[in-house]
Amino acid sequence: MAVENIVAGLARWLHFFFGVMWIGLLYYFNFVQVASLKEANADGTAAGITKYVLPRALWYFRWAAVWTWLMGAILLGTLSPDGSGFVKAFTFQAPYTGIGIGAWLGTIMLINVWTFIWQNQKKVLGITPATDEEKNKARRIAFLASRTNTLLSIPMLFFMAAGFSHKGMFGL
Repeated sequence: MAVENIVAGLARWLHFFFGVMWIGLLYYFNFVQVASLKEANADGTAAGITKYVLPRALWYFRWAAVWTWLMGAILLGTLSPDGSGFVKAFTFQAPYTGIGIGAWLGTIMLINVWTFIWQNQKKVLGITPATDEEKNKARRIAFLASRTNTLLSIPMLFFMAAGFSHKGMFGL
């Protein structure tokens, strides 16, 4: 078995693994935690979530985003014999147009995680000093960026699944 096939297979499995972690946490934040924190704040029990669960979940969330993207980039590079699959996907060259759309959506989502969600959550969590007004603004920006990522995740998953041929674990 060629080394290229092993790299492609490993990148594919790790891309799926980290992608499930990333999107799973994204859905947890948007469908479970937001409503739960509202209720927990009302009865004064949110401190455990915000002090222990949220920082750890955000750590896995942002690093899963990075590793998902990196493994996807490696995988894209293995799609063409000359290693140009990454460039062809990101420039929408046939036959990589579909996977390119998925890759761009994933890239936008990665940027949202690190630029808007994490930078603002640091203020909300008190990691970066902020006034109450700044925390409220940061909370809203992080929320909107997270909801945007949730909306982008559906077409991103569609284009990524549609863009890959299903050749097996090692791309055979």
